[in-house]
Amino acid sequence: MTTTGGVQTRWLTFTLHLILAAVAVQQSPATAAPPSTVAPRKGPSRPETGHYQVTGTNGSVCLLAYMGLQLNISFSSASLNQTVTDVVNIEPNTTKASGSCDTDSAMLRISDADKTNLTFFFTLNTTSKKYHVSEISLSAAWPDMKKPFSARNGSLDYLRGTLGFSYMCHEEQTLTVVRALSINTFRLQVQPFGLTKNQFDAAERCRLDEDDMLIAMVVGVALAGLVLIVLVAYLIGRRRSHAGYQTI
Repeated sequence: MTTTGGVQTRWLTFTLHLILAAVAVQQSPATAAPPSTVAPRKGPSRPETGHYQVTGTNGSVCLLAYMGLQLNISFSSASLNQTVTDVVNIEPNTTKASGSCDTDSAMLRISDADKTNLTFFFTLNTTSKKYHVSEISLSAAWPDMKKPFSARNGSLDYLRGTLGFSYMCHEEQTLTVVRALSINTFRLQVQPFGLTKNQFDAAERCRLDEDDMLIAMVVGVALAGLVLIVLVAYLIGRRRSHAGYQTI
C-alpha cells in the first residue's frame, strides 16, 4: 500500500524539478544562438559609461547622453601592411564632448587625444514628434594606420525616440555605419531635444530591454506559482498523514 508520506515526497520532488527548470530558463539567453565555427571576437571588456552633454546658446543643456562606446573598425595597418579589424573602447576620461543644437537637429562630437572624432547627428520630425540618429561619422589618425581613417553614413535611423522623452537601452546594441565601421553601445540613455532642468525626462526603453523585463516577469510569476503548488502539496500531504494516523 502506498503511504501518504510517499505521495507527498513525490509531489515535492516533482515541483522541485519544475522550480529548477524555471530557474534554468531565467539564467539562459532569451534566444538560443546556433553553434558557430567562427572563433570568438577577441577584444577589450565592456567600455566605461561616458557622460556627455552639449550646452545651448542660452547656457542650458540641450543634449545629454550617457553611454559606453566600442568601435569595430577595419583599417590598413602600417606595421602589418594589411587590413586589420580591431575592437577599441572609447575611454570617457580621455575624451571631451562638443556639439550644437537647433530646433530640429542636434550634433554630438566626442573627441579624444588619439585624434579620434566620433560624431552623432540627430534629426527631429516636428510633425510626428519623433527623433533619431540620422548620421554617424568617424575620423581617426592612429599611429598604426597607413593613412587616416574616415567613414560617414547620412542615411541612418537609430536610437528612435519621442520628443519630451529620453531613449534608453541598457543592452548591447550594434549601430552599423559602413562595412569598415560599426559601433557597439552599452548602458545607453540619450535625449537630444526637449530637455527640462538639464536632466533626462522619462525614458522610452528599447525592445531589447523590454524583452528582458518580460522574460523576468514571466519567470517570476512561474516561480511564485510553483512555490504555491509546493506549499499546497505539503499542507495536503500533512493533513492526510495526520488523518491516516488517526484511522490506524
